[in-house]
Amino acid sequence: MLTRIDDYRWEIPITYKPGMRVPGLIFSDEQMLRHIQDEQSLEQVANVAFLPGIVGRSLAMPDIHWGYGFPIGGVAATRVDDGVISPGGVGFDINCGVRLLRTNLTEREVKPKIERLLADLFINVPSGLGSKGKIRLKGNEIDKLLLKGAGWAVAAGYGEPEDLEFTEDHGCLKGADPDKVSIKAKTRGTPQSGTLGSGNHFLEIQVVDEVYDAGIAQAFGIEEKGQILVLIHTGSRGFGHQVCDDYLKTMGTAVRNYGIDLPDRQLACAPVNSPEGQSYLAAMACAANYAWANRQCITHWTRESFSRVLGKSPRDLGMRLVYDVAHNIAKIEKHQVEGKKLTVCVHRKGATRAFPAGHPDIPEAYRKVGQPVLIPGDMGRYSYVAVGTEKAMEETFGSTCHGAGRAKSRSAARRSISGADVAAELAAKGIAIQVANIASLAEEAPAAYKDVAEVMHITDAAGISPRVIKARPIGVIKG
Repeated sequence: MLTRIDDYRWEIPITYKPGMRVPGLIFSDEQMLRHIQDEQSLEQVANVAFLPGIVGRSLAMPDIHWGYGFPIGGVAATRVDDGVISPGGVGFDINCGVRLLRTNLTEREVKPKIERLLADLFINVPSGLGSKGKIRLKGNEIDKLLLKGAGWAVAAGYGEPEDLEFTEDHGCLKGADPDKVSIKAKTRGTPQSGTLGSGNHFLEIQVVDEVYDAGIAQAFGIEEKGQILVLIHTGSRGFGHQVCDDYLKTMGTAVRNYGIDLPDRQLACAPVNSPEGQSYLAAMACAANYAWANRQCITHWTRESFSRVLGKSPRDLGMRLVYDVAHNIAKIEKHQVEGKKLTVCVHRKGATRAFPAGHPDIPEAYRKVGQPVLIPGDMGRYSYVAVGTEKAMEETFGSTCHGAGRAKSRSAARRSISGADVAAELAAKGIAIQVANIASLAEEAPAAYKDVAEVMHITDAAGISPRVIKARPIGVIKG
């Protein structure tokens, strides 16, 4: 099935399955490939290559694992003119993503107060399954949030205008249309605005552990080992899930109406320029904006908690947003494909945008070095900040991995370890934790994930997202 290109790239030839329009390309080394081959995610890479209008290759990052339709860790670009948009290429948690805050604080200052800090954050940031937020949206206020995203949150007093400069798309994806969103989605989303949620969503207090490129790290505001960072990981909650669910039904009908032949019904899609395709993009943009507003509000409350416990203003604490990136999204972008500039719809599912130095879509402050790429690991090991490159633009439509990637399913993790054992394991490593339900910790055990250091070694060696810094957790909030 696989042809080795080099130590970190493997190809699924176009001849593997009749009907593939492009080859598959997997970023992996031999050791990681053995994990990847244990499940059927490589078959999903091949299946994605059937999509009408797909260009380049069907791509898989080293954190790839089984997903709905597309593998998680999958990237595919389709021509806008005659290609398709597939909700399975975005996922249910639309714009699940991460944002990183830097501070002027050191581990020595924060460690003695970590329990107080986590307790305050746990109260201040609503979290947990089905959690309801502190924001009370009335009337058509949710439509305004869906149209303006993080800008709505800043205008409502949740954060600073400069936060928008350091958020992908300034925290607002154009083309959002609340009329393309179901009443059921809005009903689910209204009470959950400004909540962390459950599952793999988290808020982590981290310490810079290694600096690999001091110049780029300094450009990002990360100056030294021992510096305190905050990483926030959440998405569009029940709202995005409902949008995806609604449009999967729409796309199932569209596949038949447009005579699209697919090897997997979970790849249901519609032409990008069709009424169904345009409606999905408009609804997806609403969900993306919901997620950006969500992370923006949580950022504000995080700053409040740090200020209360440390006794200084957020400005004096240096709590500046480094960057916010989406992990599950489809974007209309221009890319070079076989020497031609094409307008394509880039599906990134469990994948991060990784644009290079000089790209106009990244903040001016980072234009000389490249876009920050935020790669969270599991709560017992490390997370990374990397940087986008020209190599990524050439090979992956400016994309890279999004995290460690699961090594065990949630049910398998629960069978192998208890939540109490995970809590004890973290405590032994000096990691404090606050969680709504300790039993649920088993699903997020470090052993349930690949080692993010191995994932980052591959993307670094392949040149699509070199490491800049490594950070380790000292305090974790899980929903």
